[in-house]
Amino acid sequence: MPKNRTEVLVDVCKGCGLCVEFCPKKIIRLSDDINSSGYHPAEIIDQEKCIGCGFCYLICPEPAMVIYREER
Repeated sequence: MPKNRTEVLVDVCKGCGLCVEFCPKKIIRLSDDINSSGYHPAEIIDQEKCIGCGFCYLICPEPAMVIYREER
């Protein structure tokens, strides 16, 4: 399991794309799938590259991103 991990709460995400734009590692994209609200939610495409920076969490207008960081 990666040291840092990001989870998208798919049914909360409204597919605005801000997390996609601001992710410094470019590991987030909008899914081709549609969630229960009719949006294309964000999805993490390379969890191994996640650095746990939290930019996606901070920029998200919905509470759709959850960040897990390795404890030191």
